[in-house]
Amino acid sequence: MFLDIPFIGESGLTIGLAIVFGLCLLAVVAFEFVNGFHDTANAVATVIYTKALKAVVAIPWSGFWNFLGVFTGGIAVAMGILKLVPMDTLMTLPVAVGACLVLAVLLASIIWNLGTWYLGIPCSSSHTLIGALIGAGLGFTWYYGGSGVNWHKAEEIGLSLILSPVIGFGLAILLMWLLRYVIRYKALFHIPEGENDRPPLLIRGILITTCTLVSFFHGSNDGQKGVGLFMLILIAFLPAKFAIDHNVPNDKIIATLNQTERIVQTIAAANTANSIEFTKLNADIEAVKIHLAHKSETDKEATYKFRKQVEALVASIKKLHENKAIVIDGKSSAALSHQASELKKLTEFAPIWVIITISIALGLGTMIGWKRIVVTIGEKIGNEHLNYAQGASSEIVAASTIGLSTLFGLPVSTTHVLSSGIAGSMVASGGKSNLNGATLKNIGLAWVLTLPVSILLSLLLFMLFHLFV
Repeated sequence: MFLDIPFIGESGLTIGLAIVFGLCLLAVVAFEFVNGFHDTANAVATVIYTKALKAVVAIPWSGFWNFLGVFTGGIAVAMGILKLVPMDTLMTLPVAVGACLVLAVLLASIIWNLGTWYLGIPCSSSHTLIGALIGAGLGFTWYYGGSGVNWHKAEEIGLSLILSPVIGFGLAILLMWLLRYVIRYKALFHIPEGENDRPPLLIRGILITTCTLVSFFHGSNDGQKGVGLFMLILIAFLPAKFAIDHNVPNDKIIATLNQTERIVQTIAAANTANSIEFTKLNADIEAVKIHLAHKSETDKEATYKFRKQVEALVASIKKLHENKAIVIDGKSSAALSHQASELKKLTEFAPIWVIITISIALGLGTMIGWKRIVVTIGEKIGNEHLNYAQGASSEIVAASTIGLSTLFGLPVSTTHVLSSGIAGSMVASGGKSNLNGATLKNIGLAWVLTLPVSILLSLLLFMLFHLFV
């Protein structure tokens, strides 16, 4: 007996698999909810501790901008998360294997996130999720061979996670130096005392603006990780429906392919000595046309073949651009890049209802359970209360770092960027002695342990679940 599912229709899943599917969807919403009060607390810590906003206002304000960040932030980071696991191989195996991988990733991430939140330790949800994906990928390799982890993508993401807090620390020191020795606005360095000691209007506006930007960019970066997880579940359980975007009409795809063909012919006419490359590219275009006629929302094998052909065509276009022996004029290059982007949308997409679900989960999560992490950020990183300059500089650094990372499709840790920014601002104010060694040791220990613990936990969970396959 197969079940119909809201937003999806006929699922082709048995009752048992449909139940597991539902549990996975609930788990990813729970992960993003936990992410909301675990990571987003960083955005409001500075405005609360500088008295720029009361917590009762700051929390829903941040939640709203997190919602908008997810909703308008695109899906580049989400697709980066998906590329960590062997999606192509996963589509060819029984649905239960995908269920094992997804459950292992989600449960490992939630367990570690909740544990560090309970202890009040700012810990990276990004590190946790990526470690869990690697762990499940290693378990996948153990049973099915091949490459269960995209190590090139893991290295790229890992580098961004390591460098971003270092950059945040350094930039916060430079910004504090600029405020102290160039701008020299004494009111910026006031430490608020008492409930009614609020910052001047200009400074308050700066602090609220930076909080808003961090919230928005956190949503656009961390929220996309939830979108990526949601898509991983949909593709693992329902590959025929979600491995490609069936909402794009066939005639539009044909028009894109025909336009690509015309651009390739124009470039080929100017590069007659490199006919082999163009022959291969034309063959890839024809292959997509052939498989387009057979793609189906119920036929997993046909959908898988069409997806592979589209990916092969996009890769061939990229290779053509990178071939220095081929001369491409600016107009043709831009036109070909545009067609490649249109083709990528067939395999790299997320339905609007997925984005809305994750947006709401992250926004609501922001409003609950935030206090533990806020106290650590606001009181325990430095040995003095946050002044206005420290709050503003750390938020400016965090917003700009996260925003640029989102633009380039790289996941970063809001927690580590903001924590390092506050640490940098404290060092700029009073040197190393102005840092709370015990708190930094806990944060550092969590930073070091998160990746190996989440890898091991996810690997063990995958192996446990696989016993039932």
